[in-house]
Amino acid sequence: MWSYVVRRTLYNIPIFLGIILVLMLLLRVNDPVYAFLGKNPTAEQIELKRAELGVDRPFLAQYAEFLLPIEFTDDGAKWSGSVFGFAERSWYREAQVGDIVKPSIMPSLSITVPALALSTTLAVCIGLVSAANRGRLLDRVLVFLAVIGMSISFLVFIIFGQYFGAYWLSEKLGVELFAVRGYEGHAPEVWNFPLNWPKYCLLPVLISVIVTLGYDTRFYRSVIVEQSTSDYIRTARAKGCSERRVMLKHLLRNAMIPIITRVMITLPFVVVGSLLLEVYFSIPGLGQTLYTHVTNKDFPVTQTIVAVLAILFIATNILTDVLYALVDPRVRLS
Repeated sequence: MWSYVVRRTLYNIPIFLGIILVLMLLLRVNDPVYAFLGKNPTAEQIELKRAELGVDRPFLAQYAEFLLPIEFTDDGAKWSGSVFGFAERSWYREAQVGDIVKPSIMPSLSITVPALALSTTLAVCIGLVSAANRGRLLDRVLVFLAVIGMSISFLVFIIFGQYFGAYWLSEKLGVELFAVRGYEGHAPEVWNFPLNWPKYCLLPVLISVIVTLGYDTRFYRSVIVEQSTSDYIRTARAKGCSERRVMLKHLLRNAMIPIITRVMITLPFVVVGSLLLEVYFSIPGLGQTLYTHVTNKDFPVTQTIVAVLAILFIATNILTDVLYALVDPRVRLS
């Protein structure tokens, strides 16, 4: 297994390098110095700013410095001790990129991990109930609710959740369960995990679960219905197994491959998809950090966050194959 993981990792290195290459090229389509100099900068100001930001150097030198722990100077290359720009200075804030990105990881995880776990568990359970009652009233009601949930915009859920779940309860009923907007003072240093988690993160998690539940329920129901028509299910029922045993032990166990695929494909998108939640609830996670620094033409922070997300995508793809082999003995890694 480990040899397979190493080979897959090596195969994905060119993909990662290509992602960073395309990103850096696209960021440099428009000269970033004009975002910092106002409307009518002089040629001298432009040159000085380009030198200050480091974009006056050859593109390949900038590309190599981002990927490797080296720095190119007039005296040649020297050891920098940092990769993926963590030691670079932000163009937007007086801080190192690592000091900006690292504190934003925990706020994102405090939303995305509970939301993914809760939505997956609920969707699988609802899918099992719906498939077990296929064609009956309960199944039709659950499918109808899932379609309704899929049809409503994510933004609508956020606005209604903020108003009724936080503002209305606080102002009209005097019950302050959730904060309307983000962390107290909008600063991660006052974040006291896990004591403050329900107040600041539970509402965004519930909104995320409601949004994804419709899509996940439809998918898992389809998978379970397809498995329920298989020969091994008919054999288990013919042997006298109870419906509960058939659904939980036989059917769910054999449906783990598509379930794992769905979860692992969803995981990177959940991290990126928390952007709206983080912006509207003022939670200083990766999504809001990326949005802020892309808007302000901060290339170092943008490149580092995208590199982290690219690694996450590649890692989940490799982990998916490994989990296939662990849950299904028929799958062999070669």
